[in-house]
Amino acid sequence: MKVIQSYECVDIPENVEIFVKSRIVTVKGPRGTLRRSFKHARVDITKLTKNKIKVEKWFGTKKEVAAVRTICSHIKNMIKGVIKGYKYKMRYVYAHFPINAAITEKGTVVEIRNFLGERIIRRVTMYPGVTCSPSTQKDEIVLEGNDIELVSRSAALIQQSTLVKDKDIRKFLDGIYVSEKSTVEEQ
Repeated sequence: MKVIQSYECVDIPENVEIFVKSRIVTVKGPRGTLRRSFKHARVDITKLTKNKIKVEKWFGTKKEVAAVRTICSHIKNMIKGVIKGYKYKMRYVYAHFPINAAITEKGTVVEIRNFLGERIIRRVTMYPGVTCSPSTQKDEIVLEGNDIELVSRSAALIQQSTLVKDKDIRKFLDGIYVSEKSTVEEQ
């Protein structure tokens, strides 16, 4: 069964500008600019007024109608990113061999040493727009950026680089894990 019309609106704050052109949404705010293409989804994205965007789908199936709210959530995440930014804190977890992570190339590369006592150096490159810095707390690094997807994917790359191979993962819990997700500029 097809739904005749499904739509949802997104409110735009005063200090944010949004441009929509052929399903490519550009969000400009105090922290920078984010662009995203929604050409894969067959929906109508229109700017109703200066502070309202409408995403609608005519005669959509269940999955196509679900995409309407998903796109609205993506736009809200972009707005939040250009106003506050995203910050992920990652903690080193180790039982015996202390993990040593060095941040190089102006916070774009993380080098992980002495993981499970291994000699290999794991190099993880951050996605563009994501910066990594050491935290004031011991055994912690902080990832910051405007795009939630790039920040979380960079955190995932760091976590996946420290997977324990050929051992019981219930016992060997060593690794670098996300401990906190927040915004750069607190409320």
